[in-house]
Amino acid sequence: MTSRFNAFPLANIRIDAGQSVGVNEWWRHTIGHGGINSHPLPDRVVAGTRKLRPRLLRTFLQEYLNIYPEHGRFDWSRIDPYMDSLAATGAQVVAAITIKPPPLFPAIDHRVWQPTDVAEWQNVIRALVQRYSVDRPIVTYWEIGNETDIGEQGGSPFLVDDGKSYFEYYRTMVTAIRQVFPTAKVGGPALAWVRHPLLPEFINLCKKTGTPLDFISWHLYHNDPQAHADTVKYVKGLLEGFPGTRPEMLYTEWNKGFDGISVEEMAFEPNRAALTAATILALMDEGLDWSFFYHVWDQVAYRDEFGRFFADPNIMIRHWNEVPHRYGLFGVNGDVRPRYFVYQMLGRMGEEQLDARVVDAPLLVRAARDAGKVSVLLVNRRTDETQDDYIANLQFSNLRESRKMLTTYRIDENRRWDSETLELLPVEQREVDTYSSFNCQVYSPADSVILMMLEDI
Repeated sequence: MTSRFNAFPLANIRIDAGQSVGVNEWWRHTIGHGGINSHPLPDRVVAGTRKLRPRLLRTFLQEYLNIYPEHGRFDWSRIDPYMDSLAATGAQVVAAITIKPPPLFPAIDHRVWQPTDVAEWQNVIRALVQRYSVDRPIVTYWEIGNETDIGEQGGSPFLVDDGKSYFEYYRTMVTAIRQVFPTAKVGGPALAWVRHPLLPEFINLCKKTGTPLDFISWHLYHNDPQAHADTVKYVKGLLEGFPGTRPEMLYTEWNKGFDGISVEEMAFEPNRAALTAATILALMDEGLDWSFFYHVWDQVAYRDEFGRFFADPNIMIRHWNEVPHRYGLFGVNGDVRPRYFVYQMLGRMGEEQLDARVVDAPLLVRAARDAGKVSVLLVNRRTDETQDDYIANLQFSNLRESRKMLTTYRIDENRRWDSETLELLPVEQREVDTYSSFNCQVYSPADSVILMMLEDI
């Protein structure tokens, strides 16, 4: 009987192992956490995140951390273990300030963004920065607000939806932050809708007044990698001609689009991993400074925590308890999901990008090298136009002639990993002896991500 694999179309992929085309800065594409409850990261999630070697990790500082319960008194008992767990991942932190202390914001109303006492509010910000950027060097980037264009619908208690108001809100905090930590990177506005008119108005006001602006941030949840890349193009255009050093572009939340249903099996569908990998490649090609996949760990939203500062805590209950998005690299109970291994693959590729191209199929490819290793990442993402499984025919040129270990890993519908060690299990591993040119074939099913490595032995 003829093998079913003979019926699959061939995808020819050419990799020039001698042709560097720049750096492969995979580490610019990292992860975010939080905004859902006050629990620190569990030890398993800390250890798993640390294995990915993130340089930055973005989080929310929400009011449920309760750092300023009364005038003149700070309480760090909840936030200290929360921040310590983030620091334990090895990453520096991008912290979005979304706290709303009741002594300064007595009304529960997301439309109220002005504190009752600006000087006291700035003292709170200075104390926060002193503790987590100076006394404990954890936070290097301070993000002002989160999705202020939609307020509680975006998971935080501030609705500041015009450029002039956001500028005033921002300027009050950036002044206090820089007084304590002059080298802090400060930015915003972490928009839910990047094309909101708030953004160009805010940028222009910073330009006009010389207000420090180290980065611009925004979010998107969408199933098209090009839609994610297009947001980068748009922000680049807004920042053209910015005086001095261009502000960095931080895509501080992104993921697939929202589904109307949610069952556990969806978290393990391979198309989510393929979309994640395809989106990261599109963001790399567009030259984004930093992206933060949302998020590392799914959590429970507690009514009593959000009821203290949300007029409608049911927003969070609906999103995370009733129809949870299941976006985490880890589930609520610490079970690892396929998309964790996309980041593991990226981190093992090497930092020198090689010339690689797909000749005749709708696959995506990126290749890189380290000393003694050439790696190829392949993405076969199912779309309305593409449904096929392929046999990927990898054609290498300008390899070092030597014995090598060929190892192939694949994220697909099979859960081919060790849940305890958080390591992918190879689908193939064999010794080869190569000339300068070398061909091999790999099965690339629809909705899969493949990492193939050739390592000198």
